[in-house]
Order: sequence, then structure tokens, then C-alpha cells
Amino acid sequence: MKNSREISRDGTLLTVSIPMAIRKRGGRKLVVSPAGAEPWGLSRPRIDNTLLRALVQAFHWQHELDSGQHATISELAAALKLDRSFVSHMLRLTLLAPDLVEAILDGRQPPTMQLQPLMRGFPVEWERQRRNACWFVKVWL
Repeated sequence: MKNSREISRDGTLLTVSIPMAIRKRGGRKLVVSPAGAEPWGLSRPRIDNTLLRALVQAFHWQHELDSGQHATISELAAALKLDRSFVSHMLRLTLLAPDLVEAILDGRQPPTMQLQPLMRGFPVEWERQRRNACWFVKVWL
């Protein structure tokens, strides 16, 4: 889709229409270019604190399970006073491909990657996660 421009009859007003979407990330609004559009310039890394905190928490909980502090997810959830299902969904974040985890830590994750769609599920195969960088939005919106 191309940008459209319109000049008023008297030549004093220029209207420019640019296709874009506004998404919420980490409690803030972010302008996202449409799929297939050229990037609007180099964007600096943007750490999504909500996603980052969830990822760190998931790896911490996984460490507690691996080290034997808690024998099961149910026991971990009870100790945390959280719902077992929520804890299970959070622990799935530990299945993200290492390069995607690194991108989240560096603030270089795809702009469409958000916590809520990830909590609903994602492909566990790392290659599918990498190949379908925009599946976070395509599948869930």
C-alpha cells in the first residue's frame, strides 16, 4: 500500500495518509508499519519491560523446578499462590528459541511480539518460531 497525498484546491493544505497500526506494548502505544511495508527508519532497541519480566520470571521458576526446590508445577504454583495454569503458561516462555530470548533481552524482538499472544501458545520448534517472525500477530489477531 502506498502513501497518498492530497493538496487542497487553493494549495495551502497538504494531507498525507500513511497506513499504520497502533499497538500497545508494555503499557505504551507503539506505531507499527503494515506487513510488507518498508521500515520507517532505524529504530533503536526498545525493551518491553512486561515481556522481559515475564521471561526472567519463567526462567527463574524453571530453575526452581530443575534444582528440586519444587517437585511439580502444582507445588510451585501453590508456593507462589498462583493458578497452576498461569504458571504453566508462563513456563512455556522457556521454550522460546535462544536467539528470540536474546532479542527480548536486548530489546530487538519483533514489534509484533507481545506477552499475551505468547501466553496463549506458540510453536515449540525453534525453526518455526524464527521462520514465522510475525506469527505472533497473524495467529492471534
